[in-house]
Amino acid sequence: MSVVHGSGAYPGARTLVGWPLSEISWRATTSGGPGGQHANRTLSRVEVQFDVAASQTLGPRQRTRLLERMGPVVRASSSESRSQARNRELALQRLATKLSAGLRVQPARAPTKPTKGSQVRRVDAKKRRSAIKKRRRPPGEDD
Repeated sequence: MSVVHGSGAYPGARTLVGWPLSEISWRATTSGGPGGQHANRTLSRVEVQFDVAASQTLGPRQRTRLLERMGPVVRASSSESRSQARNRELALQRLATKLSAGLRVQPARAPTKPTKGSQVRRVDAKKRRSAIKKRRRPPGEDD
């Protein structure tokens, strides 16, 4: 059994970290698992979804980035609490985290040179290793 709610997660709330709640749909279902009648009867599990492809608030670059990284629809759900309202809050927080992670632009890595000290340490370690291997050889070779 599930209840599908269209736009807007809260009557008073208008946005979720830059996205209008009118673009976020949510539905409530039974949470499942152990718990007796309460878990089997109440619609406490909440799933929220954001349609990336149909969003009016995303710019073209943001839409492309989200489509590549997360697909056409981003979903988050919560069933930790017995309260539907609390699960809705948790699911919206998770959705906001997913969307911000999907929109994050990784800075380009600036290539760096090895330091003089690290080069010297590397060569010294190679010389030590070479000397150890040289001592293992039988006498008579390259003496």
